[in-house]
Amino acid sequence: MKRIRMAGLLLTVVATGHAAEQLAVATVQYREVEQTYSVEGLVEATRQSTVSAQISGRIKEINFDVGNHVNKGQVILRIDERETAQALAASNAQVMQAQVTLQNAKANYERAKQLFDQKFISQSALDKAQTDYQVARAQAAASEASAGQASLSHGYSDVIAPYGGVVAARLVEVGEMVSPGKPLMTGFDPAEMRVIANVPQYKLQDIGIRPKVMVELPSLNRWVEAATVTVQPLADARTHSTQVRVNLPANESGVYPGMFVRVHFVVGTANKLVIPGSAALHRSEVTAVYVVDEKKEVKLRQVRLGETNADGSIEVLAGLNPGEKVAADPVKAGMK
Repeated sequence: MKRIRMAGLLLTVVATGHAAEQLAVATVQYREVEQTYSVEGLVEATRQSTVSAQISGRIKEINFDVGNHVNKGQVILRIDERETAQALAASNAQVMQAQVTLQNAKANYERAKQLFDQKFISQSALDKAQTDYQVARAQAAASEASAGQASLSHGYSDVIAPYGGVVAARLVEVGEMVSPGKPLMTGFDPAEMRVIANVPQYKLQDIGIRPKVMVELPSLNRWVEAATVTVQPLADARTHSTQVRVNLPANESGVYPGMFVRVHFVVGTANKLVIPGSAALHRSEVTAVYVVDEKKEVKLRQVRLGETNADGSIEVLAGLNPGEKVAADPVKAGMK
């Protein structure tokens, strides 16, 4: 076994032929790959909202907390409904009173018409009876509307999830007093996520109206092809850039709002010398690969690599020649 010193590191560079035969290898070759223009972006939920209180009252029950999944229509918290229940009861009583008054006014009007036909009362008496009936009918309608509003307010004591999703923030505690407009909980739908990126105006012509886009998720070590792309028809006068919305495939696992990503817009193709992205080994400031020679011996070689392509391959700038073979799994190659 031979050791060499590279960039201040002592590296083992030789392995047996039997070990090399078990390693998966890839050939260094020129290949036509997609040219991309890359910008940084942030993930946001397509559906994200904050529910607020619509009535005054004290929080008496909280059914979900941060990180919990909520189905559409579930009660996420409850506000003490005693005050709204009393208001609803008073409104219903007013409706009953208005209905009795209406019936009485209607009966008086009917009698007044009969008496007027028999010439027992004057026109002014008939007009007064008719006016009283119309006023009673309007008061009955207003009472019913007020009762409907009270019933609606009473229903707001149960705060319902408008859609299925995940609770992102809980902004109240049990026993806390709230009033209309007070934020209660924030949630988002993890099934529908998108990336927001800003593209300089001079690059819009290169990426086109319906560009092909790949999204790199560095924290997950994963690339995702965009489902749809929307270029906003509006530029920022301060930064001279245009916002692009990149919708991710539905139910993309591990993606959450605020995550940092890189957006790669395909702008053409080029012939490059490439290796698989998994073959690169990064140790401090050293970038290297394990080269498998014709004798099946494995040697570590320092290389200089370029940018990562949309298919996950990496451009080779120096250190490798076309036709050479590299270990696809450098960790396994180093262990062998």
